[in-house]
Formats: sequence, C-alpha cells, structure tokens
Amino acid sequence: MADRSLKDGSDAHYEFTCTPCSKDNIREEADKYCPECQEYLCKTCTRYHSRLKALQQHKLLDKSDAKQGVVVSRIKCLFHPDREIEMYCLTHDMVYCLLCIATEHRSCDGVNTIEDVSKQCVTQAEIQSLLHGTQTVQDKVKSLTVKQKQNVTAIEKEKEAIEGKLDDTVTKLMEHIRTFERETAKCLNDKYSTLKEELVSATIVSSRTAENLKQTKEQLHTIDSLDLEQQFVRMKLMKKTVQDANTFITEGEAEGTKFIVFTVNKELTDIITKTNSIGEVTTGIVHEQKLKQRQYKIKSTKEINVKLSNDKLEGYISDICRLPDGTILLTDCYNNKVKRLNTNDSVENVYDFDTRTTGICSVSNSEVAVKLNNNKIQIFSVGSSLSKGRTIDIQHGGQLGLTMFCGDLWSSASNDVNVYSTSSNLVKSIVNDQNGKSIFKSCVQNIAADPDKVIVTDCSDGAVCLNKDGMVIRELRDSRLKYTAGVCVADDGTVFLCGFASNNIVMFDSDGNSLGELIGKDSGLKKPVSMCFDGTKNRLIVGLLNKDTLFVFEFA
Repeated sequence: MADRSLKDGSDAHYEFTCTPCSKDNIREEADKYCPECQEYLCKTCTRYHSRLKALQQHKLLDKSDAKQGVVVSRIKCLFHPDREIEMYCLTHDMVYCLLCIATEHRSCDGVNTIEDVSKQCVTQAEIQSLLHGTQTVQDKVKSLTVKQKQNVTAIEKEKEAIEGKLDDTVTKLMEHIRTFERETAKCLNDKYSTLKEELVSATIVSSRTAENLKQTKEQLHTIDSLDLEQQFVRMKLMKKTVQDANTFITEGEAEGTKFIVFTVNKELTDIITKTNSIGEVTTGIVHEQKLKQRQYKIKSTKEINVKLSNDKLEGYISDICRLPDGTILLTDCYNNKVKRLNTNDSVENVYDFDTRTTGICSVSNSEVAVKLNNNKIQIFSVGSSLSKGRTIDIQHGGQLGLTMFCGDLWSSASNDVNVYSTSSNLVKSIVNDQNGKSIFKSCVQNIAADPDKVIVTDCSDGAVCLNKDGMVIRELRDSRLKYTAGVCVADDGTVFLCGFASNNIVMFDSDGNSLGELIGKDSGLKKPVSMCFDGTKNRLIVGLLNKDTLFVFEFA
C-alpha cells in the first residue's frame, strides 16, 4: 500500500494508525510503537519523536511486535515517578533510576545497569518463596488491622466506662464541683480523640499495606509473561513491598495496645474546696507478651509398662493423645486396643476393637477420635469408660496419623493428607502444591496440630507445616532425622520430631529453626513412632514399635 495521508472520510484501511496524527483527524499508517508514550507513530512522527531530548531514551518497537503482545511499559522509579528504573544497587539490593544512583548511591558497591544484572529468568522457587512470604506478611497485616480495630472498640468502651464512673462521682459532690467536671471531661475527650486518631490512622495504613500485598500477589502470578529485565525489576519492587510490610508489622506490634485509664481523686470528698480536678485521665500501652522459648533439658528418663495379661502380641504404640484434663490415651495397634493411663501411669481402662488401631486425637474436652484399619474413624465420649459414638468413613485407615484442626479431622493417607468434616464428608485431599509438585518427600506418617498449623511427618528428614487451606507454611528439616515418624508440639510452639531409623528426637522452634537433638541414638530409644507432650507433668512420652513400654523423658 502506498504511503499517503488522508483526511476524514477516506476509505483507506490501516491495521494501525498514527496516534498523534489521528488527533488532527489525519489517518496515517503507523510504523513504530512507543511503549512509554503508549502511542503508534508514523514515519514522520517517529523522526520528530527521536529528536526531542526528553524522548530520546524511549525504545521504539516495530508495530508487528506491538501486535504480538510484547509491548511492556518500563517501570518508573519509586522515588522519582517521572524517571525509569535503569540501575541496580547491590549494597541495598534494590533497583533505582539514574538520579537516585547519582544522588544517594554514588559510594555504593555493585552498582550496575538492569541489563547487566538481569541475565536469568526469575525461578519458580523465587516466585513461590516470595508468594509464601507475601501471604505470611499479608496475614500478619490483616491480623494487625483487626487488632487495631478492636483497640478502637476497646477504648470506646473504656471511654464509656470512665464517663459512667465520672458521672457517679460527680453526683455525690456539691454543685460547685461542676466546673472541675467539665475540665476533666475535656481532658478525657482530648486524650481519647488523640488516641483514636492515631489508631484510625494506623488502621488506614494497615489497609493500604494489605492492598499493596494483594497487588503483589496478583503480579507474582503474571510475572512469567514479562521480559527478563521487567521480571527482575518487578521482583525487586515486590520484595521491597514485602520488606516494608514486615517493617510496618514490627513497628505496629512494638506499639502495643493503647488504652485510657481514669483514676478517681480519693481526696476529693475530704478536701473538695482545695482540689482542681475530679480525676486524672491517662493513656497507656500494654505490650502482648509472647510465650518465651523454653530450653528443654532432660532431668530423668523412665519406662512405663503398658502390657496387659490378655495382650496377644508385642505392643506397637502407634499414637498417643493427651486430653485437656491431662488424661493420656494411646493406641496399641497390634493388640487392637485403646488404653488409658491413670495418674500413676498405670493402664486403668481399655477398649477392644476387632481391627487395628492406627491413630487417636482429642476432638473436644470429653471426646476422642480413633482411627481404625477398617477405614473408619470411631468417635468416643470419655468418662469413667469409653462410650462409642458416631462413625466416620475414611480412606487409608491403615495409615498412621490423625489430628483435629480447625474443626476438621486431618488423616494421613499414603502420600497425601485427607481432611474430613465431623459429618463424614471428605473436605479436601492435600498432595500437591500450586505448581503441581508433591508437597511431601515420601509416605506421610503421624500428624500434630497447634493453633495455627498442622505438622505432617513424611518418612524422610523432617516434616511439613500446613495452614488451614493446605498451603505449605514451612518445612522442618534436619539431616540427623531418618525416616521421621512421630511428632508433637509443646505449649511454647516447640516441635519435637522422632526418627524411626535414626532412633533420635530433634527439636524445632516456633519459626521452624532446628534446635538440635534432644535425644540421641545412644539413649536406648529404638524405633520411635509416636510422641505426646504432657505439659501437666512437664514431660515427653514416646511410643515404640514392638515394645510394650513407653519411654518418658522428664524435663528439668
């Protein structure tokens, strides 16, 4: 088609027309595309575009490239929105524009162009790591936002309570004290307004931070569509968003919970004519105390014999459960029994089954669930004896592992975990992550839960921690563990894992860091498969394969 310029009404058809020319009602065939200006340019406009100093750094694309979807606007600098990000600073591990580098990073090491440092694609591992990190921080921001809103509600109630106390005090006093009442009320309102303004402002920042994290998650899902430079830039910016959110959380948690207190002036009724206020209004902060990580040291070790005269086989304590009242129940798999220990650690109550018992967990203050080899979960009421209740149909009943978490029963099922409602419905099966990769290294074994996660051992060097949605929170790994089987959690969040083949017990803190061995292979522990932390008696109870005794490790 011949090059030509046509006014309105022309029957000429171009797939792409020049954007600047169209503003003057001229249809001119486009030759280039500018991602920064987001405009198509004809040959004439392309020449003028390249002559302007402010536009000389714009990289023009052929219109065919624009049609194929490779048009990507360059990302602008966080600190200078009118400038493009072109440089990377290794010292601060962040991307900047040239002005930032010239003014703030001239003495930094490792300053390079984006083109030089973005030679490789962002890996799926990096994306997943940042995605999980973003989710974690997002959850914390949401939690902090809820706490701040609750704080606003709390101080409103405190204000109402103080006003009531103030009115009661004023009623008992003579009429001339009304002047003092107004002064105290004004002080209260001033402090309340200031405090509430601070909290509401913090809540707004929390919501904005949460929205930024939401956008970061959305961008992470589409980052593969960007070119290498833009992937690198996006990842750095998104990492900064997460870092800033973490800093915001730390600062928000450090501020604690604010409150208002009103203290009545006790001398008022005696020296009413000499006082100048009804009471004092003050504000304060209560910092929530996190449960301190304990240092676990073994004070003594003993064995508890749980064999009964009618046991036909050598014991196999497949699971151990502690009820809220301190009652200890255990499943003797080979002898098809649930056994209960009394306060003297003697077996005082037994329930016999016609099939093997593979798992047990507390369902409520007075109920337990027992996992059976015949693909059933039997619910029992616990009183002076065990009273059979409802039955839940499951799969893989012969597999170890059962726990109650967020109102559902989580059951090991070979290479995955099945989640059942208490009404016997299969809620979900957990086997793969978002990328279709298996979550567990090997066959899953025992399961334990604390208030915010489920921990699943997987016959390898540790366990996997999952949230209520089945997403991986973290992994607990230590090369000293071989064929990990048993797991339990202490009150302070410490996780204990036992190695069936390594004959040891390794501890992890609440953040997933290995604290080393609690029990080594030279302790006499042989083939441990189940564990229970007994906070009432400050001890760890361990069940073994082919053993009629429990190992009990008492802490100092």
